[in-house]
Amino acid sequence: MNGGRQSDRPIVPEKSPNKGGASRLAEGMEGRGLTEGNPGQRNRGRTLSRATLSNGLERIRQTARRKKGEGFTALWHHVYDLDQLRAAYYGIKRGSAPGVDGKTWKAYGENLEGNLQELSARLKRGAYRAKPVKRGYIPKREGQQRAIGLPVLEDKLVQRSTVRVMEAIYEADFKGFSYGFRLKRSAHDALDALAVGITCRKVNWVLDADIRGIFDAIDHRWMLEFIQHRIADKRVWRQVKKWLKAGVLEGGKKIVVEEGTPQGGSISPLLANIYLHYVFDLWADHWRRSQARGDVIMVRFADDFVVGFQYREEAERFLRELRKRLGKFNLELNEKKTRLIEFGRYAARDRDRRGEGKPETFDFLGFTHICGKTRKGRFKVQRKTNRRRMQRKLGEIRDELRRRMHRPIPEVGKWLRSVLRGYYQYHAIAGNTALLESFRYHVSRIWYRALRRRSQRRRLRWEQMGRLCSRWLPTPRVLHPYPEQSLCVRYPR
Repeated sequence: MNGGRQSDRPIVPEKSPNKGGASRLAEGMEGRGLTEGNPGQRNRGRTLSRATLSNGLERIRQTARRKKGEGFTALWHHVYDLDQLRAAYYGIKRGSAPGVDGKTWKAYGENLEGNLQELSARLKRGAYRAKPVKRGYIPKREGQQRAIGLPVLEDKLVQRSTVRVMEAIYEADFKGFSYGFRLKRSAHDALDALAVGITCRKVNWVLDADIRGIFDAIDHRWMLEFIQHRIADKRVWRQVKKWLKAGVLEGGKKIVVEEGTPQGGSISPLLANIYLHYVFDLWADHWRRSQARGDVIMVRFADDFVVGFQYREEAERFLRELRKRLGKFNLELNEKKTRLIEFGRYAARDRDRRGEGKPETFDFLGFTHICGKTRKGRFKVQRKTNRRRMQRKLGEIRDELRRRMHRPIPEVGKWLRSVLRGYYQYHAIAGNTALLESFRYHVSRIWYRALRRRSQRRRLRWEQMGRLCSRWLPTPRVLHPYPEQSLCVRYPR
């Protein structure tokens, strides 16, 4: 490794919560359980294999916790283990698109044991070769498109197997304020930690930031150097390098890429987390320990993060130094999505004194965060569904209802019920019920207009529509409690 580059990243061996005791509730997330098995596998052999896998991964986790900073030299046999590959196969989505070889999940499973044994043998003797990733595109908002990668099925299997092994190591290293693509962590954990941190600490300024195109900008040399800190098994290291260098296939032509990881592969989210762990997490945690005088809280979900500060000058200095830090590793902030705003318990009072109106709001993980008050007049962080996000979802439902216009009402009703339940599952947080009821009302109006267009002879009355809505459209209820209650249940200490 290049000795000169190591000075760019402070390596802090311990996981650290926010400054002070109260924020331990928001960021103290140690003590997570084992990786969950696949509930769909029920025969005796698979049950025993899951127990064996859990024991092997648990030994790696315990060693990673005890020996922080040391590299693991014997990991490859876990990757090509037949039980591990079998578990990876059953963890893949059945209907996922095939890669360049055209092989589907169902076709591979017709001779599953034979295929897995042959794959394991190739991995063991070093004959396995990563194949180019088929490039596809999915639409983004504002008419843009996002490139995604479609690996071949065997690459998916080996990547999932490798990810399980590497996660057992890196979960001991990742910081408590990192939430994206983590075991036993979700977007709601990040939202709750942020709300509790802003409420309990002396936060007056919030930096809402986003890193531009993390999956396309990862520097391969830095990525491989970071991995060597913990992965001393050269066979694992070389396999990761093969995936990075495999290239993409677009229009029948292979394109060699020198940076980035194709989105769509199982290993890409973990690699992005490792990259940001060394580039951002360790540096930011060291910065607040050594340079901040006031309180500083942090919550990161993948490439989207929020940092709260007590003092404005520290927030501005952090932002300046962050830009320089990211630039050293081929990253940059998305300036359109990066803002420093006055936000916190005293923001409304201070802005009113200066005649500047209400405090600004910021968006994080699909919710707009607002400075609000409880019924007793205490400060709280109000979280409402982002209205643009809700409008996009309603537009998708409107378009789909036009395609389903002449389908039987029970069929359409069942589909709408599943859509609403899925929407509630994410957005039904405490304090957001009014917007959920508004969402349900707009869905009913869209469905009503679609049904009235089906026939010019018989017009559907709104009273009849009300009965259809009562039968098929579930009413919203809170599924996620208040942040303080949620964190206290999951992390009692």
